[in-house]
Amino acid sequence: MKWCRKKSASTRPIREQQTEKLLEIGDRLRQRRVEQALSLEKAAAKTLIRQPLLQAIEKGNLDELPEPVYIQRLLKQYADALGLDGNEVANSFPGGSSDRTSKSNKPGWRFVLPAAQLRPIHLYVLYIVVIAGSVNALSQTLSDRANLPISDRLLEEPLSAKIEPAAPKAQKKAETVSATPKSAPEKERQIKIGITLKSQSWIRVVADGKMQFQGLLPQGTQRTWVAKEEVTVLAGNAGGVLVTINQEKSKQMGNLGEVQELTFAAPRL
Repeated sequence: MKWCRKKSASTRPIREQQTEKLLEIGDRLRQRRVEQALSLEKAAAKTLIRQPLLQAIEKGNLDELPEPVYIQRLLKQYADALGLDGNEVANSFPGGSSDRTSKSNKPGWRFVLPAAQLRPIHLYVLYIVVIAGSVNALSQTLSDRANLPISDRLLEEPLSAKIEPAAPKAQKKAETVSATPKSAPEKERQIKIGITLKSQSWIRVVADGKMQFQGLLPQGTQRTWVAKEEVTVLAGNAGGVLVTINQEKSKQMGNLGEVQELTFAAPRL
């Protein structure tokens, strides 16, 4: 009696190989992230990859990821950010088209769909989101960029004592220097924070405990937020972000490629 032999890697369906390898790579990347004490949120800011995609990679969920060629790029970008050999990790993932679209064909039918129809619907959604975000960011910055040139010397200037690294709220409030004199009238008791992007960075802004913005901002973007108590800014590329406190001189948040979170408090009367 002859028993069926287990299929070799070369004869197994490409999707089965991809799923198995993604589980292996995802677990390795997750362990590496945990060893570096990085949360998924900070990993997303560091890699500029959306958090749901990082979760799908670590869990080996192929259905929530784009085509294999894009998966390889994501794997390289994630591995490089964690200090691994991105090319080696990406090349270990099997390329080629999966059979996700062919499953919808009826048995016995053998025809090839046009190339445009072979792409999953989520790719088109991603393209639309990227285009919409780019148009929105461009419309917000075109009117201001010409009148506000950014001096290169600001990149070399350290933050003043008014900006302290992230710490427990009680400590941050005690160490923060008031942005205006204590004798200021009640109507001026507020903090106004402006940011200017010298290079692309992921940004999150929380004003008085409420989320005001979270997302990727392109180079040249200028935004302003006002709060009565405090404003917290988290930047994935601190060296590319300039901060202005109550219209004072801009200061650089940190070093290029560094994830930095700073809190700015309104003055106490």
